[in-house]
Amino acid sequence: MKSPDEPRRSKADGENNNWEQENQSDTSHNKSPLLSDPWKPCRRHRAVVKELLLKLRCCLGTVCGIEWYGYAALGILTAILSFLMDLSVAKLLRAHQWLYTMLEGNVLLQFLCWTLYPACICAIASSFSHNICPFSTGSGIPEVRTMLAGFEMPHYLSLTNLFSKFLGLICTLAAGSTVFLGKVGPFVHLSTMVGGYLSNLCTLIQRDKKEKAAGQMLVVSAGVGVASCFGAPIGGVLFSVEVMSSHFALRHYCPCFFSAACGALTFRLLAVWGGDGETLQALFRTNFPDALPFYPLEILLFAFLGLLCGAVSCCYLFCHRWILRFTKTNPVFAKMLTTEKALYSGMVVFFLASLTFPHFAGHYMASKYTMKELLTSFLDSRQWTSQSHNTSEQLQPLLEWSSSGTSVYFSLVFFLLMKMWMLVLACTLPLPAGYFMPVFIYGAAIGRLIGEGAAYLSSTGVTPGQQWASVNPGGYALAVLVAIELTGQFTHAVPILLATLLANALSRSGQRPSFYDALSISKRLPHLPSLKKASPQLPSTPVGQVAVKSVLLQKAAGPVEAEQAVRTSTEMQIPVVDSYESQILLGFVLRSELLTFLRRWKTESPEKHLDEGCCIYQTSIVISPHNTVQEAHSILSLLGSQTLFVADEGKLVGLITWPEMKRILEDLAKEI
Repeated sequence: MKSPDEPRRSKADGENNNWEQENQSDTSHNKSPLLSDPWKPCRRHRAVVKELLLKLRCCLGTVCGIEWYGYAALGILTAILSFLMDLSVAKLLRAHQWLYTMLEGNVLLQFLCWTLYPACICAIASSFSHNICPFSTGSGIPEVRTMLAGFEMPHYLSLTNLFSKFLGLICTLAAGSTVFLGKVGPFVHLSTMVGGYLSNLCTLIQRDKKEKAAGQMLVVSAGVGVASCFGAPIGGVLFSVEVMSSHFALRHYCPCFFSAACGALTFRLLAVWGGDGETLQALFRTNFPDALPFYPLEILLFAFLGLLCGAVSCCYLFCHRWILRFTKTNPVFAKMLTTEKALYSGMVVFFLASLTFPHFAGHYMASKYTMKELLTSFLDSRQWTSQSHNTSEQLQPLLEWSSSGTSVYFSLVFFLLMKMWMLVLACTLPLPAGYFMPVFIYGAAIGRLIGEGAAYLSSTGVTPGQQWASVNPGGYALAVLVAIELTGQFTHAVPILLATLLANALSRSGQRPSFYDALSISKRLPHLPSLKKASPQLPSTPVGQVAVKSVLLQKAAGPVEAEQAVRTSTEMQIPVVDSYESQILLGFVLRSELLTFLRRWKTESPEKHLDEGCCIYQTSIVISPHNTVQEAHSILSLLGSQTLFVADEGKLVGLITWPEMKRILEDLAKEI
């Protein structure tokens, strides 16, 4: 209800505003004309362009939301970055192979070329990343997972990080299979950076949907990164669901699939334009038979393959956690990784390159193959052991894996044993690098070994019962589910899914930290799904032990109590109880409305109670003090709210705010 004096006050306020405007106009006349009316070139043309852009925004907005154009732009831009990166890496690898071939006949010069080229280029990548932006080293996926959990890390989304990570990753991939590192993880990080800038652009265009555009764009970016690397939109979305987000909202599926499809389509079109194919096709095309892709009893071999891959992954994760602790605790390694990153990278890569030298141990590991050629050779459907006896039909993969009469089985076993510890050592390099593709190739090598053994037994008639006429060894190399989309081979979907589930179940048993969980723990990132692997007692901690006692008001509170609450509390939602004695929670009042209530009290003579001058909002969710911290974190993450009230049988105990939850996780991360 308005008071009688309010029209006079509004009239006085209007007169004051007019006086201020007149005063500003008077002072502006005293200023220089250059300062009051600065000259701008092409003012008329700028106005025309601005008007056209406004009309374009209106036209585009009538078709669909502006954010959908941002999702399409995200997929297209990320695919262009992926294509440019692959093109640059291919040229650098071709230059290395050409130089090595030109030195044929001089083993010493070939050794220096084979070792110094990747060592120098990785040292440059490490030094460049360290000096330009130290946040660009590593995979970047642990940091992206932390940002998706609600923590702000602006340094990891900066333009400097985008530039240094892009160039550093090109140098890392140019080292080839010597270093045995990939690009998926860093490229997901690059896609997230692009998504961050596009979300800011969408925020400028549509100011009423800031949180929606900014939140969804980062989630979508994770799936687009994988789709732009392999041209696999379904695998990209599954990667975003399983690896990146602890809670994947249903509203994110359509934007993820749409943006991933735009990225995959653009990537494959650019590949056709670059001459890699005549039409759109899978990245690793296979020629598996469709009539009888596998025999029913082979499902048992696929199940055994899944269990074997799960056991090997447990061993690899144990070695990875050990090397992370060793590099943190050993003073020599800790000092080199802090001050001499380029020297450390050069030494480690030189050591790895020496082992993979083709005239040395690399003779048994097909070291001349690139990462893509290694995977393509493992996916070959022809049996290598049967072709080794037929000199007229020598296969190119067989020439590399069984050179000088070496058995294919010996080469594959030697490759698996050597690459296990070499990959663990390469994970310590302080440069932009991905770890998904090496593990993918390693699993394909295990599958190839099992497939060659099964094909040999079927060809010699050792298998009991039904005679297997032909076994496809390349089918066993499809070690993970995303390989189905990479190869376009859907005939092995059922056995591969079985093998993947068994491997995943075995590797997850015992609550062991995953690869990215171990990185998050090592970097002390406040990511609860990772921290609970290192500190299992935190998720089961009752909320009542960490709830904060907040300032509260009773419904009959007067202006004096409200003013005191505003001064002593910084929360946007102040809880309201029935009375100070009962402490029964009724709801909350917004801080903005409380300030309006106080302003009215100062200008009006009658004194009102809180429930008469402010709207008391009911709380949608109230948790018990016996609920756990993990449950409170899940509710805050899913709802996107900032405050969560804790009540015991209706009585207010305290509240949990999102900043307080962040502080709890940050303190825990520092203690680990």
